[in-house]
Amino acid sequence: MKKLVLFDFDGTLADTAPDLAAAANKQRERRGLEPLPYEALRPYASHGARGLLKAGLDMSTDHPEYEACRKQFLVDYENDMTHHARLFPGIAALLATLQDHTFAWGIVTNKAEYLAVPLVAYLGLAQHCAITVGGDTAARAKPHPDPLLLAAEKTGFEPEQCIYIGDDERDIIAGRAAGMATVVAAYGYCDREIARQTWNADAVADEPDDLWPVIRGWANQ
Repeated sequence: MKKLVLFDFDGTLADTAPDLAAAANKQRERRGLEPLPYEALRPYASHGARGLLKAGLDMSTDHPEYEACRKQFLVDYENDMTHHARLFPGIAALLATLQDHTFAWGIVTNKAEYLAVPLVAYLGLAQHCAITVGGDTAARAKPHPDPLLLAAEKTGFEPEQCIYIGDDERDIIAGRAAGMATVVAAYGYCDREIARQTWNADAVADEPDDLWPVIRGWANQ
C-alpha cells in the first residue's frame, strides 16, 4: 500500500528558531527594550507570531498594538528568515531514505505560504516534496484537520495511508482528527516530557534518527 509521510516544518524538519527569535527581539528593540536570551524564546518558535509576541512582549491578540506589531514582526522575519535556518541533523538523510523506499512525503505547516514556500526551496526540499500546505492554504489552520486532509487529497492518499510528524500539540490534535497516525518530534521546540505524557500521539521521536524506525514500523503494520 502506498504511504504518505507528512511533516510539520518549524521544529520538525527545520530549525528556524534563531531567525524567529531575532524577529521577536527586533520588536523589543523598536520599543527600547533589551533583547531576551535565545533560550527564553526558542520554546515558542512553533507558535508563530502570536506565541513569540506573547513571549517577547507579553502582548496578547487583544492588545491594541498587536496587529501592527504582528505585521512588523512578519516583515522583519521575512527579511532575515534564511540567516540561520537549517535542517535538523539527520533530516536530509531521513528524506533520502524515504525516497529510496518510495515513500511520498510533504509538508503541512501553519507558516503562511508566502513564507513557507521560499524556505522550503532555500533548504533544498522543493524538488522531492510532494506538497507544501501553509497555514493559509486550507479553510482552517491546525489544530483543525483541514490542512492535513487537503494534503492527502491533493496527493491521492487516504488519511489512513498517512502519518503526521510534528513538535506542537496542535500537530497531534490535527493529525488525530484527520484519522492519521501521529508522531511527536520531541527534538523540536516542545517539552518532550509533557508531550510524551499528555499528547496521546502514536509514537515519540526523541531524535530525528528515531523517525525512520517509527515510520517503517507504521508502514509495515
